[in-house]
Amino acid sequence: MNLYFKKPALIVMLVLISVFFIYVFSRYAILAFTPVSAIQLPNQQAERGSIVDRLGKPLAVQTNFYHVGVTPHLIKNKEQFANDVASPLEMTPAQILSILNQNEKASFVYLRKKVNQASYTELKEIADEKKYLFMSFDKIPGRVYPENTLASQLIGFMGDDGKGLAGVEYSMQQYLQPVDEEGGKTKSGNNVYLTIDANLQYKLEQIARETMETTQAESMMLIASEAKTGEILSYISLPSANLNEYNMASISETIDRPAMMAYEPGSVFKIFTVAMLYDDGRIKDGDSFLCDGLYERRIRGGETIKIKCLEKHGWLTPRDALKYSCNDALGQISDRIGEEDFIARIRGLGFGQRTEIDLPGETYGSVKDPSSSTWSARSKPTIAIGQEISVSALQMIQAASAISNGGIPLKPSIVKRITAKDGSVIYEHQPTEKERVFKESTARYVLSCMETTARSGTGSRARLNDISIGVKTGTAQMADKVHGGYSSTDFLSNCMAIFPVEDPEIILYIVVLKAKGETYAGRIVAPVIAKAADEIIDYLGMSRGAAESLEHSGKIKISPVKNVEIGEVLPDFTGLSKRQLMNLVEREELQVKINGSGWVKSQNPAPGTPVTENMVIEIYME
Repeated sequence: MNLYFKKPALIVMLVLISVFFIYVFSRYAILAFTPVSAIQLPNQQAERGSIVDRLGKPLAVQTNFYHVGVTPHLIKNKEQFANDVASPLEMTPAQILSILNQNEKASFVYLRKKVNQASYTELKEIADEKKYLFMSFDKIPGRVYPENTLASQLIGFMGDDGKGLAGVEYSMQQYLQPVDEEGGKTKSGNNVYLTIDANLQYKLEQIARETMETTQAESMMLIASEAKTGEILSYISLPSANLNEYNMASISETIDRPAMMAYEPGSVFKIFTVAMLYDDGRIKDGDSFLCDGLYERRIRGGETIKIKCLEKHGWLTPRDALKYSCNDALGQISDRIGEEDFIARIRGLGFGQRTEIDLPGETYGSVKDPSSSTWSARSKPTIAIGQEISVSALQMIQAASAISNGGIPLKPSIVKRITAKDGSVIYEHQPTEKERVFKESTARYVLSCMETTARSGTGSRARLNDISIGVKTGTAQMADKVHGGYSSTDFLSNCMAIFPVEDPEIILYIVVLKAKGETYAGRIVAPVIAKAADEIIDYLGMSRGAAESLEHSGKIKISPVKNVEIGEVLPDFTGLSKRQLMNLVEREELQVKINGSGWVKSQNPAPGTPVTENMVIEIYME
């Protein structure tokens, strides 16, 4: 042995072995005496806040969806697998087999994306029972819109990346899903309470859809706003998209018309023209203007400006000019103010600028400048009757609030409050008054003129028998985008209403675009105003002149409350109160999420679904 091993080589080998063992034992010693650190679990994505109506009814709530995938080459019996999972996937076995056969050599393929919680639970049970180890489920945060198309453009939509793409989902992103500025991680979202009342919105949407059908209109808008706060109670733009199937919606169904669309309002704008000149003292209630059916004025250079009127109305006061919607008289009224002053007053009402409502994509509209190349000698009288100016429905509501609020316009609002997850209030809406634009006496005068129009003028079909209402209708030719100028077939019919006249509570504004057949606003939109106003008055319990009263003892008998019990399958919670469900929240093996307040309207999973451990149950109340 001594002759075979060389002594230097043996020494080197022993040294290396010794170093190795010393290193191993030292590492072991370090690990043995180092305190064990807590296992860091992956951070769960913070839950996005809900969007609810002013009373807490859920309109957009957080939920979980699942992408269902498989490894095709591991499936031994494809036909049996397709038959087993077809029902919960809401697919046919043939559709599933087609996907599997087309991706036979793929290591992974999705069968269906965004499967809901109930379907996931059923699929997971099948996978566990049949030992389908080749199935996988990717949990992703998602959004459920319980009311489908209700106020869809206002609510907006959340994309698959968890960010808002439109409406309040987009504009309130920083509150619905706030981000930690230091760490860059999302924090628990806040709940956004809208100013709309979902129940009233539903009732008015029914009226709006009936109007769309009877007039065969291309689209329409309807807004109801509180006259003293600027809070919007109903926000309608038709046609509208089903938010749960947003990717299938047409472009027309996704357009937020009240905020984004600019149009010529026509004769409704005359109330602002009269208000501006009356406020400046340039006209008085007793002034008279002769209407011979044609406004005509000759300017320097010999050119004559002509604007036709529908009739020869004879001598008219400013009140009569609004009552009969006389173009001739309004043109003569506009002669009493200079171009610069006239446009300055219009801009003071908020036209030509955004209302700064909490919605994306709001239009500025368009107000001509007297120094611009597009200004002509006929611009002032034409703008006075609502042409050569473009506005948005929100601007019209804001300007009308100056008449309903004693001369001070109010910023329109669609956010009532914002609350944290613990219920603490982060933001509470307070009426935002803008600079006074009219004297209080001017607002009262114009409102009384609008009441006259409702009683015996062009807005008589909007008259209510037992509550005072002021209205102004308008029919405007729409621009011909193909040939230029104005279309001879496309009209915009709109009507502004404020009620009650003696103490305004509601501003109601309707716009119908491209109706077929009858287009005159006094005939097609004024009756809708009356119908919608009746619905609002009854819903809000406003006092009517002919209303009956009923005496009540004040005693109400309440039956004992029984808590709900859950067995092997989910019961039907419909109609139950929140108090009856509180025992479910305390159960550790279930995750119960209660949205809204009042009584149960819907639930997910559906009644009859087998109960499983850690099952997520979402309950929606109103």
